Order: sequence, then structure tokens, then C-alpha cells
Amino acid sequence: MSRAPATRRRACGRDVSPEELAARHPRLFHVTLPEASESIRRRGLLSTSRLLDLFEIEGAERELLERRRRPGPAALCHPIHGAVVLNDQSPLSEKALAKCLDDGLSPVDWLLHLNRRVFFWSDEKGLARLRRARANRTRAIDVLVIDTLALARAYVSQIELSPINSGATIRRPARRGPDTFTPLLALSFENWKRKRGGRDRIVEVTVLDGVPDIARYVTEVRKMPQGAA
Repeated sequence: MSRAPATRRRACGRDVSPEELAARHPRLFHVTLPEASESIRRRGLLSTSRLLDLFEIEGAERELLERRRRPGPAALCHPIHGAVVLNDQSPLSEKALAKCLDDGLSPVDWLLHLNRRVFFWSDEKGLARLRRARANRTRAIDVLVIDTLALARAYVSQIELSPINSGATIRRPARRGPDTFTPLLALSFENWKRKRGGRDRIVEVTVLDGVPDIARYVTEVRKMPQGAA
């Protein structure tokens, strides 16, 4: 009984189903630092804001980590929850960001948008570009390979799609604003293509708040040592 409504939605072109997303992008990719792997195994893949809540980070320290660009990885410690490492935001410049935001958004607004989500590359091309970035050539990274269909079915109401690398402002940064992140169920691929000027490409798949049970959807962990291409 649950399958028929989904079929009707696809026929009417009203939304993107988990099946359609997986057909185009059967695997998703999350990049993390090796030192963050233990935290991910223990508590799942949580957004920066969720981790700051969990680790009871408030006041000036929270403002620095959540509302300002993080130039490098940031370690958090808690007497109960242990240690965790937040990824850096080195590909992003607050000065450049201020010039490419729409609808009155400020850099702080955008950083809050980013910090409330976890991010997955939709294909190997984005992963390769990230690995070639100057900041990543000299450090080891772990890549979590995710089963798209299983993740999308479980988190369908929290998934939002982005047509750009939302956390980078290198070279000619793309315009971005309130409509950059589109809920999975909001548009059909036909409407997505029309909205994006004839392009039908998802660059990022994001999940609001995070995926506490991320281990259920990981099919592979790729260990990429320092200097690996």
C-alpha cells in the first residue's frame, strides 16, 4: 500500500523519491578526518550544531565554532561524551561569501545553514575535486561510502539537495541563498532541471541534524593516506 502513492507522485512529477535519487546517485560519499572516525562510530554522523548541543558548548566558544569560519579542525572534549573533531571550513571565505549571498543573508546566516547539516558528495567527481584541493593534498582522509537508497528511505523528510558546493567560495563562487537547499520531496527532477537553467545535477545531498545510525548505511570506508590522489 505504501508503494502506490510513491508511484503516483513520480508520474505527476511532484517530487523526487528515494528510488529516483538512488537511480541517479546509487552511492554517496562523506569525507572526514581519520581522527573523527571513532566519534562517528560511537555516536553517528551529527551536524556541528548537534555536536555543540551534545558537548554542552555555549557562549563565546560556541559562537566561534558555529557562527565563524573554522580555519582548521576543532577538537571538543566532554567528561561523558569524550572527544570529537569538527571538520574545518578552509575552502570558505567570509569575505567572498558576503558577495555571493542572496535575499539579505549574511555570512553568519550561511554558516548556521551549513552547521545544521551533514553533507555527502553525490558522485566521485566531487570527491576527486575535494581530494585535489590544496588543503587536502597533504593530509589523510577517510571516505564513507553510503548506500543512497537505504539512507534516503530512512531520512527522506530531512534530506535536502544542493546544486553547488555550498561550503566553498574558491575562484568564482556560485550564488546561494534560501533556495539553494531544496527538500527532497519538494521538486521533481524535471522541475529541478527547469529551476537550475536546464541543468539536472545534484552536487550535494545534505541531511538536517545528522544521521545517528550512519553505520547502517556505510558500505565501505576508504582510507586515503597523506598525499594519495
